[in-house]
Amino acid sequence: MTIARTPAPAKVLRTEYQKSVASYWNKEKDPVNLRLGDVDGLYHHHYGVGEVDWSVLEGPEETRDERIIAEMHRLETAQADVLLDHLGDVKPDDHLLDAGCGRGGSSIMANARFGCHVDGISISEKQVEFANHQADIRGVADRVRYHFRNMLDTGFESGSRKAIWNNESTMYVDLHELFAEHARQLEFGGRYVTITGCYNDVTGGRSKAVAQIDQHYTCNIHPRSAYFKAMTANDLVPISVVDLTPDTIPYWELRAKSSVATGIEGPFLDAYREGSFHYLLIAADRV
Repeated sequence: MTIARTPAPAKVLRTEYQKSVASYWNKEKDPVNLRLGDVDGLYHHHYGVGEVDWSVLEGPEETRDERIIAEMHRLETAQADVLLDHLGDVKPDDHLLDAGCGRGGSSIMANARFGCHVDGISISEKQVEFANHQADIRGVADRVRYHFRNMLDTGFESGSRKAIWNNESTMYVDLHELFAEHARQLEFGGRYVTITGCYNDVTGGRSKAVAQIDQHYTCNIHPRSAYFKAMTANDLVPISVVDLTPDTIPYWELRAKSSVATGIEGPFLDAYREGSFHYLLIAADRV
């Protein structure tokens, strides 16, 4: 099936905030993203889940950091696999959307698993350029393409997507606007999946640790309840909710011991351990 493509909206960056976020990611060359991606060419912009192989801290000191980097990358790739596990029955002719794709690792993985078409979008032109280069290197540019577009107004045709996901990118946008646009693009019965950090409404507003995370990444972390309210209002019915918080804490403990630690590890661990911050996977169907 060939998807007709409407032209990209003329203006991608529509607010000063969007311009500031785009500027941040255009300039970003953080080793915590690049060095991990160099392990096997899959460049992620999210965190990891699963049990840590703590033996990486043992052995020769001169290769210790290399072992930690490889283990962190394994956990981040495992996180993307968990997300892909929830996309449903995807066929090679299906078209998927990676909203807020970063440098494109999850899109590459989706194509490798399903053989499907994937479009990734980012408001960072540098990320889009980098990701398209990786698709070229891997020989999948005919099925995996990245675009400089806004996830709130992509220009892609209505009902054209079998599945859409956000992997740690919802905290940069208004959820009602985002889910309205996703619902427009999904076919009836199509699947939406997000993995995201959200603050715990039960404990009140943003904790000090959550506020530090917001400041560090120039983002606006949403309360947990906001996801379900916005999905319900936009014809997305949650079918699976998985609390990944216990599964991501070991990753952060390992990252804190690495050479690519950025100083934000402490606030993440504090927020998770005190219960003010949750790491959730939410899968929903378009009805």
